[in-house]
Amino acid sequence: MDSGSSRSLENTINRVYPDQLVPKINTNKKMSTLANPPSILEMPQEIKKSCGDKQVEITAERIKMAKSIKKNQSNDLEKVAFKRKAEGEEKPAGKKEAKVIDLDSPLITMPLPHIPLKNIMDVEVKLVYVNEEDVSYEFVESYMSTGNRPTCQAAEIVVDPFRVPNFTFLPQIDKWLQVTLKGASSCYRQKKYAVAAGHFRTALELCSKGAALGKPFEASAEDVASVASFIETKLVTCYLRMRKPDLALNHAHRSIVLNPAYFRNHLRQATVFRCLERYSEAARSAMIADYMFWLCGGSEQSISKLIKLYWQAMIEEAITRAESFSVMYTPFATKIRADKIEEVKEVFIKTHPAYVEYIYTDLQGLHVLPQTADWSSFPPQQYLLTLGFKNKEDGKFLEKVSCRKLPTFTEHKTPFGLLTREDTVRHMQRMGKRILPILDFIRSTQSNGSLRACSGVMEKLQYASLLSRLQRVKEQSQVINQAMAELATIPYLQDVSQQEAELLQSLMADAMDTLEGRRNDKERVWNTIQKVGRIEDFLYQLEDSFLKTKKQRTARRQKTKMKQLQTVQQK
Repeated sequence: MDSGSSRSLENTINRVYPDQLVPKINTNKKMSTLANPPSILEMPQEIKKSCGDKQVEITAERIKMAKSIKKNQSNDLEKVAFKRKAEGEEKPAGKKEAKVIDLDSPLITMPLPHIPLKNIMDVEVKLVYVNEEDVSYEFVESYMSTGNRPTCQAAEIVVDPFRVPNFTFLPQIDKWLQVTLKGASSCYRQKKYAVAAGHFRTALELCSKGAALGKPFEASAEDVASVASFIETKLVTCYLRMRKPDLALNHAHRSIVLNPAYFRNHLRQATVFRCLERYSEAARSAMIADYMFWLCGGSEQSISKLIKLYWQAMIEEAITRAESFSVMYTPFATKIRADKIEEVKEVFIKTHPAYVEYIYTDLQGLHVLPQTADWSSFPPQQYLLTLGFKNKEDGKFLEKVSCRKLPTFTEHKTPFGLLTREDTVRHMQRMGKRILPILDFIRSTQSNGSLRACSGVMEKLQYASLLSRLQRVKEQSQVINQAMAELATIPYLQDVSQQEAELLQSLMADAMDTLEGRRNDKERVWNTIQKVGRIEDFLYQLEDSFLKTKKQRTARRQKTKMKQLQTVQQK
């Protein structure tokens, strides 16, 4: 696409979607490849009170809820499989299976298809700004068998100024809150987005004072969190309409912390990231939105296709904008042998000759692509991710970090000493500008959410600690809010052990304490993990040094014995 057509398309989009933030189109397209491709701390006071202790309390309940939801989906899949087997049916042609790819066949590469910007904006109009003429109360549609905990299937209950909403099966929201939401709705319709945002902030303040539901003493923490999540997500749309995605970002994170199972919350976060030109993070948010839509019973294939289109577009843009590395995906279904990994690297070298200073193959977790992602078939088509770097040090550092048992991000040589300000600045810049962006890209196609090394969550919290040392409070708050959104989502993405559940609760509690400025005698969990990792590295270095010295000493002794033996023989 030449620059003239690019400017024409951008002008057209601005006319069609005048209220949405549209970044400049990147006309310098870098060829991204697919091997053997398939066919297709400054938290608002009102939030501190409303989601502080309550959020920590419901973390355990969220984990139980996520397990129940995944178990129900698993049972449904088993029933379908049993029915097909009993009736001798073949699976529909439209369903994608995880195919066994023979890597002995020649590896073919081709560019990922380009998705026009207009298609991206259409997805946002249909899914992100849906039903925004009225203030919609995104609440749960039904309750679980116990009757006191909702499932994640979301419904939108309209709170219209001219009619009484139907809350026959839901808790009645507070009347003063309803009046405030009506005022916000009126301003929003008149495109007075700044005034509408003010009303929504007032609504959050009412929630913080207990005015969320009509019977606050009978309300569950989940119900209150759902109300607050709804208001947060409306603030996101207001700020997006005002072309202020930086103000929308923390609200997008908090809407997920409060209601991680609602797919639109993740998709709105993806939109905010897109507007901020953080495409790798937008891609991951879109991937999680698609997974949540399926996990919570979404059956409309048209919606899933739109989300996958958005996810694919964000991956493409992330690859295009990346300057320090390039990428290749190779499909596989079984464990790949070392010789096959070398074969993949050879193909990468031929395809990306400018990015061969260091080649890294991610073996930490499976990757999925939107073109073949079918969550109902387990496992979905898996891919091996290969990254090539222009800077050898970046690749070596990533390899070193990924091999660690504990997520530590520093090359600090003295585990018991404090970092100087100069060291802190150096580590912060390296993490923020060179390492975390690479991890964000890797996670844009990783379907599992993990607390292991190189997963991005723990590293972000450790990065926030560096920001705190440098007194960059606003950036620290944003990073912690983002990490909390990831932590709240993890139980829905993977099975969580008892030990991991306890770690999740500790991390959430410490993150909330940090945002609220609470100090205690105990060190933050992520800093403790970092210290343990440093000590572990230090012990490994001592062991290596000892073994190396021992080997040298043994060699010297053998050499001395040989000389003595030769002297005796000469005599």
